[in-house]
Amino acid sequence: MSLDTASPFDEIIDRRGTNASKWDLMERAFGVPQETGLAMWVADMDFRAPDFLQAAVQAQLQKANYGYFCGLESFNEAVHWWMSERHGWAIDTDHMFTTYGLGHGIAMAIQCFTAPEDHVAIFSPVYHEFAIKIGKTGRNLTELPLVNRNGRYEMDFDAYEARMTGREKMVLFSSPHNPAGRVWTQAELAQLAAFCRRHDLILVSDEIHHDLTFPGQTHLPMPVACPEITDRLIVTTSASKTFNIAGTRCGCVTIPDPALRERFGRFYRGFDINPNLFGIALMEAAYSPAGAAWVDELRPYIAGNAALFAEGIAAIPGLSAMPMESTYLAWVDFSGTGMAREEFQGRVYKGAEIAATPGHTLGTGGESFMRFNLGMPRARVQEAVERLARAFGDLQ
Repeated sequence: MSLDTASPFDEIIDRRGTNASKWDLMERAFGVPQETGLAMWVADMDFRAPDFLQAAVQAQLQKANYGYFCGLESFNEAVHWWMSERHGWAIDTDHMFTTYGLGHGIAMAIQCFTAPEDHVAIFSPVYHEFAIKIGKTGRNLTELPLVNRNGRYEMDFDAYEARMTGREKMVLFSSPHNPAGRVWTQAELAQLAAFCRRHDLILVSDEIHHDLTFPGQTHLPMPVACPEITDRLIVTTSASKTFNIAGTRCGCVTIPDPALRERFGRFYRGFDINPNLFGIALMEAAYSPAGAAWVDELRPYIAGNAALFAEGIAAIPGLSAMPMESTYLAWVDFSGTGMAREEFQGRVYKGAEIAATPGHTLGTGGESFMRFNLGMPRARVQEAVERLARAFGDLQ
């Protein structure tokens, strides 16, 4: 596949030494040299912030005042416009709480709606912070393994019945799925809704990657796909992954049900939480026609990166990448090499000098996998493929 050099996303930006976690911590985390390594682990992108975000920051700077602030009406209008226009979800912003990023919102939901020693279910392998937050809050983990059918993850609700202990109070759900990029169908979401009702579970639907579907794919917000589940539904969303503004720590927790919303509101207010000034400003600027146009350029670019990466991985004996439908996170299976985890990871870290997320940290089913972040200029994706080909070159 040839490289496309016509896109502004092709610009190489050196983030080393800027306190960017994915670059400045990769040597400490994986032993990958900061000077020569490629950072493909932490889920943020290496693209320059678009002009409309820079303008929003400059507008705040020109005010020369960073004190307490009010006036969230325009922010709420921007969120409503975005969800309605981009996802067909006429969100009621009165049902929304602003949190310090979605990790914070998910942790609060766990603490609010479950008690210590309760069980929280996840569909593994999945975003590693789910299990980490369950553990940090003193809750127990119930893993419901996804089934790999012909290189595509599916949920197996018949098998899950035997795994339920009766102590589960909540399920955390990644939609679209991190790490495999699955876009769940209407039928799958309906099965999930029925499962939650059958087991009296609160459903936390983490939809942070909702904007990053590939052309031809459509994300279905849970309240749109299954309105019958809104009496037990919590939806978490943010502009942070789409626009790479996670450092501003701003996310939205939306709870349609009045009783659940009141309960969460009491818990939320107990922390005396207020949104961050710059997080609000950047998210409002992102959720705009300019932001929509930028995303419409980003999505095919990432899909192109995914196609290039998949083609390169397919050419390396023993490696296979799951077909991606969304996100910028590729999920690569090394089981075909016959290598133990320590060996294939060593070849990635030491041989290819690539910092990628080890799959076993994402739960049962991830042991033979690694996750690679493709949210970077295409030349770096090409370089990653070439490095992996050399690191596993003896398998040719």
